[in-house]
Amino acid sequence: MASGTLGQASLAAATNTTVYTVAATPTVFNVSINNTTGFPVPVNLAIAAAPTPTAAEYLEFETVIPPNSVLERGGLVATTGKLVVAYATIAGVSVNVYGYEG
Repeated sequence: MASGTLGQASLAAATNTTVYTVAATPTVFNVSINNTTGFPVPVNLAIAAAPTPTAAEYLEFETVIPPNSVLERGGLVATTGKLVVAYATIAGVSVNVYGYEG
């Protein structure tokens, strides 16, 4: 059973990135998406069955994070095999997943 930081990634521009794959059920976690640029950046966040999320799997879609700001989603729960997938329109965005694997 892992706890603490479960996954981290610096996002490439316009690319779906799997930040974390759920290893144990249940897993309870938070996701922090940090915009370290000086520009507003649209981002997507999904808990998906595959690296390319379907429309129904998005938690955030084209949500704009202001410059030097953070978007936090907490209290998320997912089952074994699900992927936390993030996307940003430009580079300079980092994602941290932290929580507890049951």
